[in-house]
Amino acid sequence: MKQVVGVVVSNKMQKSVVVAVDRLFHHSLFNRYVKRTSKFMAHDEHNLCNIGDRVRLDPFRPLSKRKHWVVAEILKKARIYVPNNNSSSSSASVDARPPPPSSSS
Repeated sequence: MKQVVGVVVSNKMQKSVVVAVDRLFHHSLFNRYVKRTSKFMAHDEHNLCNIGDRVRLDPFRPLSKRKHWVVAEILKKARIYVPNNNSSSSSASVDARPPPPSSSS
């Protein structure tokens, strides 16, 4: 087996990630290029990968039933949006709703 490059689609497991690897091949009947996606489980020893990261996988000895790859390196980190806490707290006080009317009769 050889090295493959893919995108992390899940990191919900401890020390494991799921990586989607795209490949193109020429379809002889339709004379078109077709894209196929394979999903591989890979070992991430230090839990460094996040969803959207572009990673390179190296083949490895079987670590479990489905895990035969190891994350060799993170080629590109995903851009993750983190809202600023200061601006959200000031806008929350302006947009605060009044309490509902009491229903005492």
